[in-house]
Amino acid sequence: MNTRDARRVLETALICAQQPLPVRELRSLFDGQLGADTVRMLLDELARDCDGRGIELVCVAGGWRYQSRPEMHRYLERMQPERPPRYSRAVLETLAIIAYRQPVTRGDIEEIRGVTVGTQIIRQLEERGWIDVIGHREGPGRPALYATTKSFLDDLGLKSLDQLPSLEANLPDRLVDTLTANPDSGALVATLSSEA
Repeated sequence: MNTRDARRVLETALICAQQPLPVRELRSLFDGQLGADTVRMLLDELARDCDGRGIELVCVAGGWRYQSRPEMHRYLERMQPERPPRYSRAVLETLAIIAYRQPVTRGDIEEIRGVTVGTQIIRQLEERGWIDVIGHREGPGRPALYATTKSFLDDLGLKSLDQLPSLEANLPDRLVDTLTANPDSGALVATLSSEA
């Protein structure tokens, strides 16, 4: 298969995909005829082809996907006047704690926030696909350990938690003080804290 045809196959697969596609999955389109480096090179070419267009090809935690450029969002919003769901301060604080301190238990979250965490808050984040139970802590009751998911990163357009902005710039002081006590803390995207 020549390069031009391979690019067309990749482009078609990415446009038709419902979620980001990893290189491993994209390689399967070619029955092993193309190596991972060749597929990445072709993806980079497709990304460069998007320069000056309203779309871009990006690599996020779950793989590669086409998406609209941020400057196009204001026009696209006119097509769908329905607003995305707005999350309460409690939901956003809970998500921030999970992102910074993962893995955490519900008890850890309640200790940091100073209030009980309603089941609905955890359920809402699980239904959104942003958090998941990754295990259970040894101890009385074996509480569930929560962590963020690839969907969380994909929805924010990130490859890893390392790409999140600094903690201090985006959260209330009382949470910063508590969260920075953990040296493994990542950071949370400004969009999350703007609601807080």
